[in-house]
Amino acid sequence: MSHTYLTTEELASHIKYDVRTIRESLKDSVLFEGVHYIRPFGGRKILYIWDRIEDEMLNGPNVENVMNQVM
Repeated sequence: MSHTYLTTEELASHIKYDVRTIRESLKDSVLFEGVHYIRPFGGRKILYIWDRIEDEMLNGPNVENVMNQVM
């Protein structure tokens, strides 16, 4: 499956949120590692998975993904 990966700045442009809001408020409370973003090659850089974020914005959270984050 092919995904579209975005930097924090690109995601901010797509969803019309400030970069700082994404980093401080959304990351790890609404956007979860392994579901909505990855750290390629174990590095510090974060790439957001646009397809999953867009789907969740339009359709609400996927219960299966939320349960995986809780466990």
